[in-house]
Amino acid sequence: MESFLEYINSPADLKKLPEKELPRLCEELREKIIDECAEHPGHFGAALGVVELTVALHYVFDAPRDNLVWDVGHQAYAHKILTGRRAAFHTNRQYGGLSGFPRRDESPYDSFGVGHSSTSISAALGMAVAAKLAGEDDRLSVAIIGDGAMTGGLAFEGLNNAGASNANLLVILNDNNMAIDPNVGGMNEYLLDIATSRTYNKVKDEVWRLLGKFNRVGPRARAFIQNIDNSIKSLVMKQGNLFEALGTRYFGPVDGHDVIHLVKVLRDLKAIRGPKLLHCLTVKGRGFKQAEIDQTFWHAPGKFNKETGEILREERPAPPRYQDVFGHTLLELARANPKILGVTPAMPTGCSLNIMMKEMPERCFDVGIAEQHAVTFSAGLAAAGYIPFCNIYSSFMQRAYDQIIHDAALQRLPVVFCLDRGGLVGPDGPTHHGAFDLAYLRVVPNMTVAAPLDESELRNMMYTAQLDNQGPFSIRYPRDNGVAIDWQTPCRALAIGKGRCLVEGRDIAILSIGTIGNQAREAIRQLPPGSVALYDARFLKPLDEELLHDLFARFRVIVTLEEGAIVGGLGSAVAEFAADNGYLSRVVRLGIPDRFIEHGAREQLLAECGLDAPSILLRLQELQSTR
Repeated sequence: MESFLEYINSPADLKKLPEKELPRLCEELREKIIDECAEHPGHFGAALGVVELTVALHYVFDAPRDNLVWDVGHQAYAHKILTGRRAAFHTNRQYGGLSGFPRRDESPYDSFGVGHSSTSISAALGMAVAAKLAGEDDRLSVAIIGDGAMTGGLAFEGLNNAGASNANLLVILNDNNMAIDPNVGGMNEYLLDIATSRTYNKVKDEVWRLLGKFNRVGPRARAFIQNIDNSIKSLVMKQGNLFEALGTRYFGPVDGHDVIHLVKVLRDLKAIRGPKLLHCLTVKGRGFKQAEIDQTFWHAPGKFNKETGEILREERPAPPRYQDVFGHTLLELARANPKILGVTPAMPTGCSLNIMMKEMPERCFDVGIAEQHAVTFSAGLAAAGYIPFCNIYSSFMQRAYDQIIHDAALQRLPVVFCLDRGGLVGPDGPTHHGAFDLAYLRVVPNMTVAAPLDESELRNMMYTAQLDNQGPFSIRYPRDNGVAIDWQTPCRALAIGKGRCLVEGRDIAILSIGTIGNQAREAIRQLPPGSVALYDARFLKPLDEELLHDLFARFRVIVTLEEGAIVGGLGSAVAEFAADNGYLSRVVRLGIPDRFIEHGAREQLLAECGLDAPSILLRLQELQSTR
């Protein structure tokens, strides 16, 4: 049977297909995603869940003139394939290849770059208002947002503003009852109530039919039927309709896997002006049995056998992931200290808080995709005498910076911030690299900023943090495996603000912070013994000033090393210390360059930034030759 997908290189090609052939195209598109993700890992389940919706959107709307704004972007693979990137899709998330997320510089069909959640409604509203100002009100802006992302405060801010704008905006609520882990909270319960209300679903089809009739007549008739529509929805739904209350007309729920019906519905909505929301019910992982059953695991499973669903991994002993060291250590500490609690914004599996959740569910809190709330909620717990370990990815923590400063640090509340994915994260790319936390936390008063060299140090820092009650305590670690198989060493308290010597030397001193110090240690092994010294700072704030005075007194060249932004981090702190104290030794800073780093394997990105062992070795040899 001839393939349709093979001849589709743009939405214009898609529109040439008869509607009756769209289900077959969806099957081919789903098979393409399965084939590629089996060999080239990516975000799998979310991409499969929106195949029909993506086809319908591009079949009805006129992208890129109509703006399709994807939230987060995990689900945009079908969109990429249909918009001229089918031949290159095998390079997805690979070094030099396609991004795993929509990007404006990659395609004109990617109207807005994303990677973090809850941004689509605000961005699409901005585009809709811009179209209105330009006299192009027939251009439609469409925000495609998942029910998980709807828990983010920014989504509600956008909805609130949209209702008052009267802009030509369509919000597609892709409701699969999942983020990475199952959704939680009042919004989730509200959407379930709508989706499962038999009475509501019985009358909404008739309301839809009447609305379609009256939409073709004058404004008075349209206002009349809209009032009837709103009244029926309010009567049937015991708590009323939240979206209608915010000024956005609600339609649905509809089957998000019935592509023929979706086309009809979207055509109807295209003719209705103003802000509106279509509620689509979908299944994450649709079309791949294992992904439908275990939706959390198959969010991003890695390589797998597409015929059997078997995960393909190298069978060899490996050190644990740092996130798992965090999870097991937190449970160990919580067993000994009843005041310890765990908090995460929708990432219990992603950060391994699920380890503690299994044993102590009443002491763990998944607050949904809401980083700002997670921080202030943790501050409230700390104010009441508890010790919250608030685990947020480094790049996600940027969204809660105000809360860190005003709600935690200003009040000296002992919240322990565990920043997973500190440094270069690999294929997720610039939206997810944890490049900035060392710099943006260093300037906050009352904040302790720490980063472990290895698994044992992570355990020690967590143990130390729960003993300290002087203010917020930040611990950052990478998306990576550790360095030791035997990592479960006894926890011990560290002296806050004190570094240590790892390798003695006489010519050059390296001062590193975090796990990147292991790359330095490997590089030093290739040099004559005793030529280069290595020190582990452990703490960026407070700095070990006693150690720095000693280093500047003994070494003519001091190299700082950090897997963080070169501007504002450890190197900047050491240079400031030298200037403040009149030292003339040369400070050479190694870190992530002052630009956004693209996606690729972590090893490739470390090399690009000059932070892998061979690059560090070369730099040390250059410095030795010029002394």
